[in-house]
Parts: sequence; structure tokens; C-alpha cells
Amino acid sequence: MGLRICLVTPFSWSQPHDVNEHVAGAAAELRRLGHQVTVLAPSGRAADLIAGRRALEDGASGEVIAVGPAVPISRRSRIGLPVGVRANLELALTRGEYDVVHGFEPGLPSLSYVALRDSRALAVATFFSAERLGYPPGRTQRDRLLARIDALLATSPETAAAAATRFPGDFRITPIGVDSELFHPVEKRDLIVCEWRPGERLLTRALFSIMRELPGWELTLLRTKSLAGRPSVPAALRGRVNVRTARSGAARAPLLNEASIFVPALDGLRRVVLEAQAAGAAVAAPPGVHEQPALAAAAVARLAESPELRGLAAAEGRREAEAQSFAGLGRELDELYWSLAERRRTSRPSDPLADRGWIVCDLHMHTSWSHDCQVEPAELVEHAEAEGLGAIAVTDHNAFGGALEAVEAAKGGNLLVIPAEEVKTDGQGEVIGLFLEREIPRAMSFADTIAAIKEQGGLVYLPHPFDRMHSIPDAKTIHRHLADIDVFEVYNARLLFEQYNDEALRFARKYNLTMGSGSDAHVLQGVGTGGLRMRAFRDREEFLVSLRTAEVLRRPRSLAYLQALKWKAQVKERVLESRT
Repeated sequence: MGLRICLVTPFSWSQPHDVNEHVAGAAAELRRLGHQVTVLAPSGRAADLIAGRRALEDGASGEVIAVGPAVPISRRSRIGLPVGVRANLELALTRGEYDVVHGFEPGLPSLSYVALRDSRALAVATFFSAERLGYPPGRTQRDRLLARIDALLATSPETAAAAATRFPGDFRITPIGVDSELFHPVEKRDLIVCEWRPGERLLTRALFSIMRELPGWELTLLRTKSLAGRPSVPAALRGRVNVRTARSGAARAPLLNEASIFVPALDGLRRVVLEAQAAGAAVAAPPGVHEQPALAAAAVARLAESPELRGLAAAEGRREAEAQSFAGLGRELDELYWSLAERRRTSRPSDPLADRGWIVCDLHMHTSWSHDCQVEPAELVEHAEAEGLGAIAVTDHNAFGGALEAVEAAKGGNLLVIPAEEVKTDGQGEVIGLFLEREIPRAMSFADTIAAIKEQGGLVYLPHPFDRMHSIPDAKTIHRHLADIDVFEVYNARLLFEQYNDEALRFARKYNLTMGSGSDAHVLQGVGTGGLRMRAFRDREEFLVSLRTAEVLRRPRSLAYLQALKWKAQVKERVLESRT
């Protein structure tokens, strides 16, 4: 069975656009490979909007769903989506139950950005232009978006390099996409096609000049954008120079298929060049043409005079175009989507410990062995047992002695203590090791810290992964080490902003990660304010089994109150130290 895939474009589906042609071609190829593909887009056509609303009411089914009217957007735009469009988008994403949501040009304030930000599916982003990277303006917003994107794509190395400055990560270069069946060589005639731009007069004049030396040849100036104006054709060339408007690939195909030579605009669409190459036209784009447009006219003259040279150039261009075909794009996306789907862990609904009683387990707390806590290990154990907890993990900052003392203090009682440590990595936040045997040094890389935990049979617990008030691993690091993380903390009672916990919960659900929770207590009053309700366990293996059916418990207390108690204890300790 194929995947349920949603492709989201920010540009009006009722108007031809380079990005929309890429999306339409990708969707067609993915459907051929057995996937269910839905395109979400704005539209300026009333019939599309009516059909889109009906599709949403019927369960978000259909090949293309218009979720709202087209809103003008640009790299300088800061306009948000209308409330109705946001509601329709949320409805489409919820009812569609997609495995993958793929947004195109999310660096614009548009449908794509909101879809990737709000979707709970696997997320893929494709960037086309280095000029469409201005949104969101805030780094925090970009980091939040980046954490939800599972794969970054670009259609050229230049775009990838520009996008990486705002969205750091590993970019994969994908084909622009061209229909090699729609564009194919036919019997050629003495026809030159030039993509025309109003501001490129030097190129146009050079072509007009060379046309006077090429009797029998025709020149068509091709307009690919709306409201592009109309060139002035010299009287001597009228009848041999024509102007055509063709904004879509289907409209351009008949013209390019019979053209012998194609001259790209200096600032034209890369797609049109690919279409000309697929159509078997010899492309006249010599090095240095941007600085000296007349070079293009000279290249046209050489190609026009030599059928052999035209044939060699056409064959080479056809090979390049086939490497950028929609079929190749579909295969690459298919491979990517399946590789992302494999990241998700399979759920384990069985409960082998069903005969055990339920306990409350707090997986994150500190003792006086942490620099910012004054609670003695024995005192912590006594308090946790009095509070009715069945298990705790003592996770001091870069220290293991407190955990060992707590294990000793708990012997003979009803509280199980997991020896653990919260280790500061070298610039990528903190990692907790559970069920440790010895202390792990701080300031190692994220990967080396995980390896050190695994080496002694411990479990990797990632605390407060999205708390941007502190140092945390970046999105690239988290995605790279997903398979190494045994427990993902989705609730930390000490976070200042609850949205960071919500983001962690959303991420864990997306990948079916094993969830953890803890109080991160630094004072006794905070113990048990976060934790898990889980089956009683005796060791590491039973702990992992019990986590399968564990429930996250949120028992929040005033963070200001707990923080004040922590500061009071620290001040008291400093006063006592100064007196001695």
C-alpha cells in the first residue's frame, strides 16, 4: 500500500506558476507509484473554492483541494492567512490523516509555512528561489519550524546554500521536473525561440541584429509571465519575428517542440530552459552572456549555420533534461518518503506486566550533588516515599554520587531509585543517562555522550528537548539521533512556557517515541509534580516494558513558588558558607 501524501503550494492553482507545475508533475508521478496524493492550494476561481469546500466536508478527499482564495504574497509580504483559510487548512490536515505533508516555498508567509508548522505528519520542505526566504523573520519561529521538518530539499545548489543560512540542515538537491513526454523532439524548422523579459533590451537588440543575417529563419519572443508588456519589433523584421504568450508548460510545448534554437532570458525560468532541452532545441547560453548579452546572438549565428553543431547541442540538452524529469523526481520523493516513514517506531499495545500494580515514577530530579540544589539524597528518598511515589530517577547535573547515595538510602524501603545523571554536552544541550553504573564526563559531543551511556548499558533520556530558554540540541541533531533516544521527555514541570512541553509531546506522537516525564525538582516541594503512571518494575528491562503503557501525569504547582524556594535555599547555603 502507498502512503497518504499532501503537497501544499502557496501559489494560486488557478494561475500558471513554476512551483505549481513542479507540484502537479510530482503528484502525477507519485500517484503512478501507488500513493494517494492530495494537493492543497489557494485559488482565485470560484468553482475551485466551492469544490474544495465540498471535498473538506466529504473527508478531505480529492486530487486538488482549494482551501481558500489566493492572497498576493511576496518575499516582502508580512500578511498572515485569513482565519477562514487557516480553519480550512486545519480541517484538511486533520481529516486527511496524511503520512507526509510536503510544503513548497515555506520561506513565504503562506499556506505552506502554516501547514508545515501545524501538521502532525512527517514534514518535508522544498525551496526553489533564494529570493523567497524572508519568512518567518524571528529566529525562534524559524527554529520551531525547523524542528518540525524532517527533510529539507532544494532544486539547485545555489538555493540550498541560501536557504541553509536561515534554515540550517542537510539539503537534498531534487530535480526541477520536466515532462519528457510532453516535450519531445519533432521535425524541426528554422525557428529560434527566446524567452523575453522587458528589462533585457540588449539581448533583444542583439537577436534582432543577427536575424538580419539569417534569411529564412524566424524568431519568436516568448512571454512566460503575465503583464510582461510587448516588445517593439523593427519594421524590417515584421513577418519573421513574432510574439507569443505561453505561461504553462502545456502551452509552450507545441512551440518548443519544433524550435531548432532556444535563447534563455538572462533572468528567466530554469524550467523553460529544461523544456527546450527536452524538446530537442539547441540552447544558446554561452559563458559570460549575463555580462555581454551579444554573446547569445553570436552563439545563435553559429548554431544556425551548422546543423551538425545544433544536433550535438540538442542531444546533450536532451540528456540533461531527462535527468531532471518528473519521473526521476517522483522516484526520488518516493524513496525519501519511505525512508522517513521508517523513522516512526511501531506501537506496542501489549501489556506483559498487566499483573503488576500501578506506581507513580518521577524520572527527573536533583540532590545536593547538583550545583543548584540543596536537598540531601537521603532527605529526597524519604520525601518521595512519603509522597507515595513508587520510583524516582536521581539525575544530578554532571555528577553521579547523589544517585548512588539515594540508591543506598532507599534499600529496604518501598521506593525504587534509578541511578542516573544529567550530562551537559558540548553545545547541544543535555542528555540524561538512566540505569548507569558510573559517572559520565561532561562537555563531550552529543553523539559521544550517547555512546558513553549505551556503553554501560544505560538508557538515553532526552530532557526538555524544546525548552529554548536553555541550551538544547538543534533540530538536525535530534533527527540524526532519533533511533538512539530511548525515552523522550514530553512533560517537564519546571518549564517556563507550557508550549515547549506541548511541542515535545507533538514531536513524540509524530514518531511514536517512548514518552517520559519528570518534575525536574530542585526542592522537595517540586517532587512528583511531573511523572508517569506505570506498572511496577524491578530492573531496566521491565522499565522499558512498563513504559509501553505508561501515562503522563501533570501535577503542576506554581513555578514562581518553586523557584523562590530554590533561590531561598541557595541564598541560605551561601550565607552559612560565608559565616564559616
